[in-house]
Amino acid sequence: MSADLTLQKNNKQIAIWLLIGVAMIVFQVLLGGITRLTESGLSITEWKPITGVLPPLNNTAWQNEFDKYRQTDQFKYVHPFFSLKDFKFIFFWEWFHRLWARAMGLVFIIGFVYFIIKKKFNKSMTFPMVMLFFLGALQGAIGWLMVKSGLVPEKYFVGHIELTTHFIAAIILLNYTLWFALSQSSFFLNNIVYDKKIKNILLTILCLVFVQFVFGGFMAGLKAAASAPSWPTINGRFFPAEINEQAPWIKNLFNNNIMVQFMHRGMGYLIFILSCWFFIKSRCIKNNSLFNKTRNSFLILLMVQIILGICTLLNATNTPVFILCGVMHQFVAMMLIMCLTVLLFIVKKSKSAVSA
Repeated sequence: MSADLTLQKNNKQIAIWLLIGVAMIVFQVLLGGITRLTESGLSITEWKPITGVLPPLNNTAWQNEFDKYRQTDQFKYVHPFFSLKDFKFIFFWEWFHRLWARAMGLVFIIGFVYFIIKKKFNKSMTFPMVMLFFLGALQGAIGWLMVKSGLVPEKYFVGHIELTTHFIAAIILLNYTLWFALSQSSFFLNNIVYDKKIKNILLTILCLVFVQFVFGGFMAGLKAAASAPSWPTINGRFFPAEINEQAPWIKNLFNNNIMVQFMHRGMGYLIFILSCWFFIKSRCIKNNSLFNKTRNSFLILLMVQIILGICTLLNATNTPVFILCGVMHQFVAMMLIMCLTVLLFIVKKSKSAVSA
């Protein structure tokens, strides 16, 4: 087999390994969303990397874990009516979330060791691989700091800043892994488009989506949807006076439920308008089916995401429907940002911008 074919085969195997990681990260973020929506995040009050793999195996162990949870302010002031059965339900989601994180780590480590032994990596992969493991370790550390933020007196839930940081770190890890996988795929490398203006529009959309994700995290952490479960107005107004009620004003962007919701809605409308402009301006690219399919998918996903966002908001006080819509909203958000990542990968400003 020629050196080029061997390299192509090795890169394809590495891309498949990375895409498996992408799928696992998507599932992990969904588990995180379910954990948040079911208020399960503080059910495990300790971090035990090894022994924590197994859940409690007998009634004594279950009672011991329950007693630890009963010391938290969340139990005392939010769930004082919880029985051991109720506790087992929320414990499961937090335990499963942590277990899946360990499984992801194993998949990445085992794959890494295998490709090292088989000498399938090349020198250009050294830095991306180091960054991949760094981002994974950072995400785990942020996750535990997030949990700790809710295990202090007078805190009933994890801090919304910590929750948002955890979410954004997961999204960065997800899309970095995806980008790394795309860079190893000859299919995507052979479907590059050169258009500086379209690339700039996509980069602008990416910046807006990043800000939107931050406010989405704030929405979740502050439970801001329940503050104004109405649409298209916010409790009857398009510009509610409450958006400016905190001083100094900058605090409204971080801690004011109504302002956070106002910004989240507004960013959604702005992203939609800019995306429609991108859709129209990119009609000139006709000879690349991958680009056109991805472009169409992006706009469809964006419209679905807006509809899901409205449904989630309107059902903020209907817990079962709210959880379902919230998880779907989070899933489509990940599909949307991954679709945008693919577009950013295949659209280059010039031939010199193509990665080696």
